[in-house]
Amino acid sequence: MTKKIKPQTIKQMEVEKFSYDNKIVKYFAYATIIWGITGMLVGIIAASQLAFPEFFNEYLSFSWLSFGRIRPLHTNAVIFAFVGNGIFTGVHYSLQRLLKTRMWSDKLSYINFWGWQFIILCAVLTLPFGITSSKEYAELEWWIDILIAIIWVVWGINMFMTIMHRRVKHMYVAIWFYIATFVTVAMLHIFNNFELPISFLKSYSWYAGVQDALVQWWYGHNAVAFFLTTPYLGLMYYFVPKAAQRPVYSYRLSIIHFWALIFIYIWAGPHHLLYSSLPDWAQSLGVVFSVMLIAPSWGGMLNGLLTLRGAWDRVRDNVMLKFMVVALTAYGMSTFEGPMLSLKNVNMISHFTDWTIAHVHIGGLGWNGMLTFGMLYWLFPRLFQTKLYSKKLANQHFWIATLGILLYAIPMYIAGFMQGLMWQKFKADGKLVHGDFLETVVALEPYYIMRTIGGILFITGTIMMFYNLIKTAKSGTFLANEEAEAVNVRALNVKSSGKEYWHRAIEKRPTQFFILSLIVVAIGGIVEIIPTMIVKSNVPTIASVKPYTPLELEGRDIYVSEGCYNCHSQLVRPLRFETARYGEYSKSGEFVYDHPFQWGSKRTGPDLAREGGLRSDYWHYQHLIRPKDVSEGSIMPAYWWLNENDLDLSLMEKKINAMRTLGVPYDEGYEKKATADAKVQAEQVATNIVNELSGLVKGIDKEAKIKELKGKKIVAVIAYLQRLGVDIKAEPKTDDKK
Repeated sequence: MTKKIKPQTIKQMEVEKFSYDNKIVKYFAYATIIWGITGMLVGIIAASQLAFPEFFNEYLSFSWLSFGRIRPLHTNAVIFAFVGNGIFTGVHYSLQRLLKTRMWSDKLSYINFWGWQFIILCAVLTLPFGITSSKEYAELEWWIDILIAIIWVVWGINMFMTIMHRRVKHMYVAIWFYIATFVTVAMLHIFNNFELPISFLKSYSWYAGVQDALVQWWYGHNAVAFFLTTPYLGLMYYFVPKAAQRPVYSYRLSIIHFWALIFIYIWAGPHHLLYSSLPDWAQSLGVVFSVMLIAPSWGGMLNGLLTLRGAWDRVRDNVMLKFMVVALTAYGMSTFEGPMLSLKNVNMISHFTDWTIAHVHIGGLGWNGMLTFGMLYWLFPRLFQTKLYSKKLANQHFWIATLGILLYAIPMYIAGFMQGLMWQKFKADGKLVHGDFLETVVALEPYYIMRTIGGILFITGTIMMFYNLIKTAKSGTFLANEEAEAVNVRALNVKSSGKEYWHRAIEKRPTQFFILSLIVVAIGGIVEIIPTMIVKSNVPTIASVKPYTPLELEGRDIYVSEGCYNCHSQLVRPLRFETARYGEYSKSGEFVYDHPFQWGSKRTGPDLAREGGLRSDYWHYQHLIRPKDVSEGSIMPAYWWLNENDLDLSLMEKKINAMRTLGVPYDEGYEKKATADAKVQAEQVATNIVNELSGLVKGIDKEAKIKELKGKKIVAVIAYLQRLGVDIKAEPKTDDKK
């Protein structure tokens, strides 16, 4: 039987002395800043390539610097390097103090740190060189995915063992969000990254087509939810009250916020696939739960802002609070906009446009960036036992960063609205007003320039912060082991007096809390994904759709490695303006052999789902090497290296075997002749190109040119492009896809 102990008796108990590990916090804090600047710099380069394409094609045209290669490097650097290290910074600092104990294992803390930095380095050394799985926010190859899982589990074990050895019974709500982050990200990462390796640097997604798309956006949306949102909500619940020197506005609201958020969020992924060939019932579920998300999301935002009620004079004078107020405002805006974008009539305009880019950066720059900056400004004076070097410089950073966000997001909103409306506009005779896709690209040039200026302002503020914090650190003395003392209330087995609410019971039991959180977040995934996997009628097959030829398969892999999916979708939606522009809308059975799917999420260039047969092999050859000469106004990078790099078919046998393992119906033993077939088709593509070229340029040695060309990567890419959509394609309705 639990005995009651009076408060005065507790005071007489022996006080335990211990120390907090600040060294690991410092390491993660520096990594957050350094990788943040790096990721933002890569983002500015990517943005500049769209704003000033002539400059990059003329002077900085390198394969490893092309937009398709560095765009995923930018997203991974900002999400996993900048925000990821920010999460670990805040968690390692707050968890120790909330639980009145040091992290359970210093060794695991440093394995967590160095392991995570090694993973980021692996991303830097693979993505720019075309080593990618192409799944958005999960582009890293299979062995890096395994490393991520291992390091994530290391962090989880250290966190849970710290919780188990806490000196308090109560687990503050911030810790709830940390637990949900660990549980859900682990589940999402593992299921989305089931891959079949064929070499150290190449693998294929276990899922195909519609199923792959559903699993990817179940992961992709909830990576935003449980990597960019829930851990930062936990940090908000710790650092905002600390900076404001006030308790959280409503603890009851924080509890409702937590459970409602983690249950509803996991269902919302399909809203990224509206008007696609995903089953309609799954799309509808995504819409319903996305709209429901407004309530818990705004509950959390208001809880944070109302914590500052009565302390607005401090906000005026406290730069940390200024950053946090803007962060919460950006969180409120993005979590209102997300459900709005899930409505079909809005999504019809916004999807595939720069509106989505604006939306994502309000969250990334505003919510994650500004909260991280506020946290760092709060931490450094405490870690180094001194005052902030320059409040004036910090205030300048605040205004520059805020202006940078506005100059980034507003032009992208305008660009998105313009794109969506221009794509849909018809003439009185029923023809598209902007039949040439390039007209919508050229119209966006000034907005891309303004976006680049906004990004430069934002990174300038970040560099100012780095300087300010370095000077702060140099002016103080670092406190590596912060001495603390506390009564081990948990060991006393004290029974609370008065009424105890249900959440008190569960928050005293970390293991049960872990299991309950896992059940709550798993329900949505099970309901949406399992039927799509096991009910064949959800993905009906089409008899005319055949597997790719070996050369087309190789070309598809090159297309993926070059990051072409970053700018081109392969999904025609059943909307009048889409079918008028691209042809027959896409069917789920078209994608059953696509490992991974290539539907895309942004159209900087036109959709390619029906590209096959629209143009000659020679046109594609010229367009890949000199896109601006072929299509005036194009901002596509020149892929000249595809015409110089040799076609490598050494893995073809393994690729055919892997595809057969994944269910692609290649005949038994076909892998033995696949390479020979690829060479035959390569020679045919090369012959088509040279025959047309010889009619334009006199004196070409056709035989020598064919021999040279058939061994280059470019012929494989052309073979793949010419295959797209031909299995079921109807007659093209326009010739607008320049």
